[in-house]
Amino acid sequence: MTVLADTNATKRDERRAMSVASGAHALHDGYTDLIYVMLPIWQAEFALSYAAVGLLRGLFTGTMASLQIPAGHLSERYGAAAILAGGTALAGFGYCLAGLSGGFSMLLIALFVGGLGASAQHPIASALVAHAFSGPRSLKALGGYNFAGDIGKMTVPAFASLMLVAMPWRPALIILGAAGFLAALLILLLTPRFTQAITTSAPKTEVATKVPRIRHYAFPTLLSIGIIDSATRMGFLTFLPFILTAKGANLPTIGIALTLVFAGGAVGKLVCAFIGARIGVIGTVFLTEIMTLVLILLILPTSLETALIILPILGIALNGTSSVLYGSVPDLVEPEKRTRAFGIFYTGTIGAGAIAPILYGVVSDATGLTGGVIVVAALVILTLPLAFALRPAFAQLQSPSAD
Repeated sequence: MTVLADTNATKRDERRAMSVASGAHALHDGYTDLIYVMLPIWQAEFALSYAAVGLLRGLFTGTMASLQIPAGHLSERYGAAAILAGGTALAGFGYCLAGLSGGFSMLLIALFVGGLGASAQHPIASALVAHAFSGPRSLKALGGYNFAGDIGKMTVPAFASLMLVAMPWRPALIILGAAGFLAALLILLLTPRFTQAITTSAPKTEVATKVPRIRHYAFPTLLSIGIIDSATRMGFLTFLPFILTAKGANLPTIGIALTLVFAGGAVGKLVCAFIGARIGVIGTVFLTEIMTLVLILLILPTSLETALIILPILGIALNGTSSVLYGSVPDLVEPEKRTRAFGIFYTGTIGAGAIAPILYGVVSDATGLTGGVIVVAALVILTLPLAFALRPAFAQLQSPSAD
């Protein structure tokens, strides 16, 4: 009976961990990508250059990226539930402030506050899933967690676009921001309180043999791929609304287009997690990154209608890579270091996504929008030799002699 009770309790905690982490990921990613819908509105209202547009996006994501490692440390001291709930409430408060902003400076402050709150989600929620689903299950579990984030990317910007048809943007943002306070309460109540034993649940032989021999070069290489992938994704998405505007799209059409990208991204993250389990991380990276390069370049000369057809497929490629990259982090570090490793990984990748739109904005101001987007697409080529360099590490993980 005791064994059965422990098993039932473990299953319950797994469900709660996945529900909390996925729900938080959906809301936070929705908040993050809501900015894409708002950028054309803010550009028109405040007469912003492309570099200033990139600064708005970069400030939010840069703040979020730079504070993820401290957020991970705080969660180790005060508990995942408290820090994740507090960050979610603060992210919502940031959007409430954005709705009250009367100028560009106030908008910058609001996005800084929102990014501060958003810094808690990725390292804590992903570690929560990795702790609950240890071992080989973690790749698919983290794929499901990442899929939830793309559900948020689809629904929150789409819902915001509908709200903007019915009301001005300021009250719409206040309403959306208020949702963060409700989510914070649910996180505080439902998050399972894992003991330290959960983080060391992997077999000691696995930790002692697999991780130490590969971690010195594999994790930094994986991080480098993630940084380039994120810079490409965030750079393209920042300027996608302006590409579509140049093709004649209005605000609702832009909202639909972003929803199509994020829908494809949701499918990509879920499907690529399973593809990665079958053909390997390296093969999946090559597949998705080459697709990204080709499809970004293909969108530039096409009509609006053709671009809308391409965007869901591009979304699969844009976000598919990240699913296998995130899911591979637990394989390359000791279980007790996963929260910090996820913090480092998300800091690097999201930090790149914060800086890239600013740099690409400067390029676009100098060369035109098309020139900037071509540079965005070209950068993705750099992931291929790095992925090839990772082949020995993953081959070692799969080798029977490493078990």
